[in-house]
Amino acid sequence: MKIDTTTGLLDVARQVECPNCDDRPSDDDIDLIVVHGISLPPGEYGGPWIDALFTNSLDPGEHTYFKEIHQLEVSSHLLIRRTGEIVQYVPFHKRAWHAGQSEFENRQRCNDFSIGIELEGDDEQPYEDSQYEQLANVILTICDRYPRITTNRVTGHSDIAPGRKTDPGPAFDWPRLRQLIGSRNNGGKNGKNKSV
Repeated sequence: MKIDTTTGLLDVARQVECPNCDDRPSDDDIDLIVVHGISLPPGEYGGPWIDALFTNSLDPGEHTYFKEIHQLEVSSHLLIRRTGEIVQYVPFHKRAWHAGQSEFENRQRCNDFSIGIELEGDDEQPYEDSQYEQLANVILTICDRYPRITTNRVTGHSDIAPGRKTDPGPAFDWPRLRQLIGSRNNGGKNGKNKSV
């Protein structure tokens, strides 16, 4: 698993071009990973709707819920589906658009300096083994490429937007992710990536 330093693309990901992104204020300021959860319609998995949402092609006639969200212009850098498939919508050096305000360590506008990873799921249903495996691999790959991101700078959407967002939710097993990263990391470069 590698990230192309020129294109900002992950070699193992299915690439879907998304218009909902732009240049970051600084390419040198990427220092956070935010884990999200998404399912469209809510609680349903496997359909084409996440791709459609992030490419501004969601049909409001397909589901009543889509009438509420089809005009949103949002995106994420990556999606990890229930099967473990990785989809990339936005190159890592670009800013993906998420709706609403966010804050991490007293810094506003987390989109400016973070990489967003969506997991196909919801707050209450357990995530799949394959998703944890892929997420751990992706995090370590990102940390290698972007040295300002260490594995203790991985947080949930609910942590940067408390009271507004709940994902990835109580169903997400943070200790399991930490264990997976630790077992593969062997301390990281100079021990910098020791914990999530």
